[in-house]
Amino acid sequence: MSETDRQPTEEVRQPEPPLPEDSGLTLKEYLAMQQAIGHPTRFRILRTLAANDELSAADLKAAVDVASHNFHYHLDELVDVGLVDKRQRRTADSQGFYTYYQPTAMGRGILKHGVEELMRREREFNDAYS
Repeated sequence: MSETDRQPTEEVRQPEPPLPEDSGLTLKEYLAMQQAIGHPTRFRILRTLAANDELSAADLKAAVDVASHNFHYHLDELVDVGLVDKRQRRTADSQGFYTYYQPTAMGRGILKHGVEELMRREREFNDAYS
């Protein structure tokens, strides 16, 4: 009997819906956030912002050391999915506006309870069993 001819012995259980009906974001939006932070450059950008609260584009670019064209592409991706806020402000000694970036609450949350949580658990496991 081939694998496709087998009769299931029990019904396959379906998982609960991932979001409540009144969720503020759609599943597609949550998955876009996960995809965005899954890129190493975007992960570094978001972590650097979280460590500094707010940075100008120039300071952030220097801190993550990424080519200019790549930097702005990745930063825009983080802004587009809602993990980073972008705002402009005028400084007292300037004629124009400067752009500043800061992590959103969702950006901080995805770091703390996502990838970084997995990394913390690995360190704890290694410490416990080393």
